Amino acid sequence: MHLAHRLDRLGTETAFAVSAAAADWAARGNRVFPFHLGDLDLATPNNIVEAMDRAIADGRTGYCAGAGILPLRQALADDVGFRRGLSFGPQNVVVQPGGKPVITKFIQTVMNPGDDVLYPNPGYPIYESQIEYFGGNAVGYAYEPTATGFEIDLDRLAASITPRTTAIVYNDLQNPIGCESSQAEREALAELAQRNDLWVLSDEAYFEMRYSGTSTSIASIPGMLERTVILYTFSKKFAMTGWRLGAAIAPQPVAEMIAKLNTNDESCTTHFVQYAGVEGVLGEQKETAAILETLRQRRDAAFAALSAIPGFSVTKPEATFYLFVEVTQAMQRLGIGDVAEFAAAALHNTGVSFCTRRHFGRPQPGETRQFIRLAYSGIPVADINDGLGALRVWIEGH
Repeated sequence: MHLAHRLDRLGTETAFAVSAAAADWAARGNRVFPFHLGDLDLATPNNIVEAMDRAIADGRTGYCAGAGILPLRQALADDVGFRRGLSFGPQNVVVQPGGKPVITKFIQTVMNPGDDVLYPNPGYPIYESQIEYFGGNAVGYAYEPTATGFEIDLDRLAASITPRTTAIVYNDLQNPIGCESSQAEREALAELAQRNDLWVLSDEAYFEMRYSGTSTSIASIPGMLERTVILYTFSKKFAMTGWRLGAAIAPQPVAEMIAKLNTNDESCTTHFVQYAGVEGVLGEQKETAAILETLRQRRDAAFAALSAIPGFSVTKPEATFYLFVEVTQAMQRLGIGDVAEFAAAALHNTGVSFCTRRHFGRPQPGETRQFIRLAYSGIPVADINDGLGALRVWIEGH
């Protein structure tokens, strides 16, 4: 007997391997500062929890429509549309068990085997995994460091488009980099999509996880609404990572196909969890705002501490809960040439656990600068200061 050959093409979320190494180090009696996983240690707002409890008590524990319950689809259509200056109806919304299934179902809906799909690299590793698993060619496009953050290498991206290219995955407010496109960059990407008749998956998981300014969706640019699928998730804004609730907001023909995939894959998203989602969108936002304020404080603490470490270079993002840090000079200071070796040495000498650039897509040709990603979503300010203080002392000692 043998397993299916396509499994050889299936990747994973390699940050979980870092979690295993950190857990092993902690099990040996060592203190660990967990900057590696983009989970939240903050409680889901009480009104959302209470709404779920009411739904269970009311018997919302059976099957429901594969596309999701109408109250949630309508609430999301109104809220997502209002925040982006667009008009959606419930027919455009397909509820999912998390944001991640939107990636898989988008790929299955718009890509044929052998098609090229552009995706951000570095970027969320599931993009690359799912494109290749379903028989496509994952074509990474690069980001270039700038004085204020990062920007897409648009020339390289444009040169990567071929007659086989069918779609582009776009993660504005990006994980792991934490950067946001300028409006000019967003419009340039939209122009490429329209000129080459490409579908766009706009991963907007962090659309409302920002500390200043207002987010803009590529779907809001004229000509983009009919070719864009928006990935929406409750995980970040509402601290609901383990609840597994999200949605695809899509042109109706695509939404109908994604709903059909729902029926085949999981029948429906958990019924009572969807009523919690309705409360999240329509209910009291006081605790939700407090989550964002806590993350702001953590960002400021982490940015200040990282900026004080010799050989580290980092810009302060206005969104997400990640800091993407260049550590090339710090590694040279320590005489370490491999970023994975640097991460292991940092864990064993300071307890600070983080991901590296290699956890977010295969490095592209010509990359020489070394980066690490720190998530501050699951670690309090006091621990941020203790951990990054220990990291500074260790590096200063060399």
